Amino acid sequence: MAAQPMTELEIAEVLSGLPGWTLRDDHLERGYRLRGHLPAVALLVHIATVQEELNHHAGLTVTYNRLDVSVTTHSAGSKVTELDAQLARRIEEIAAGHGAR
Repeated sequence: MAAQPMTELEIAEVLSGLPGWTLRDDHLERGYRLRGHLPAVALLVHIATVQEELNHHAGLTVTYNRLDVSVTTHSAGSKVTELDAQLARRIEEIAAGHGAR
């Protein structure tokens, strides 16, 4: 079964449990600052591992000590789905271990 877009209320509930995450243009987004470039890249690699596990992938951009994450489900018309919420939660769980803030 294909992923179904979440309602605005469902997205608001998800965001209430994800500090620092926002909704912009049908994407869940969050920026992380790290101690330097290598910690930012290490977090990116850790996220890539989780993405492979979930078979769902975010847009990831590293700029020196910053990692920006953007999540949407292209197969659902580039809308936010439970897959995005699940990935965002997993990213949030691992980010602190990398010193992200």
